[in-house]
Amino acid sequence: MYLFRRLLLIMIMTASFTGCAFLSGMQKLTAVCDYDRAWESALDTVKDRSVSTQDKDAGLIVTDWLEIPMPGRAYGLFSRDLADNSKDRSRITLRVKRLDGGTQVSFIEDRQSWAFRGGSRLFGWASVDPSEYVMHDLQNRLNTKLKERGCSLASL
Repeated sequence: MYLFRRLLLIMIMTASFTGCAFLSGMQKLTAVCDYDRAWESALDTVKDRSVSTQDKDAGLIVTDWLEIPMPGRAYGLFSRDLADNSKDRSRITLRVKRLDGGTQVSFIEDRQSWAFRGGSRLFGWASVDPSEYVMHDLQNRLNTKLKERGCSLASL
């Protein structure tokens, strides 16, 4: 019974920290332009990925998972490189929201690593922090796409 309670506590804490980490990484840009131009800019920002959700009325764009090889990642006591298991996956979520006098575009990368888990299922996907490189690249591409459509960035 003690072991069960301890395991339950660990699972609850992990879930709550993962949720907080996801929300803390959300980046927001405010543009002075109409919703349609901001929507098209957001859609163009992720045109290099396949899109699984594209709901203009709700202002939601979600890409499919993209697997990324991560060579050199070592596992275990002997730091073995397991080529088939050295990978991450990435999914981008963008939200476009109407504001008075502009539009807000928020974005986040949901990133997971193929990690050693132990037990009967040795490996599985585990949430990790968004890649700083991907987040910076998204912001630069979104800024460029907004400016190409005549939008100016605002600080509200």
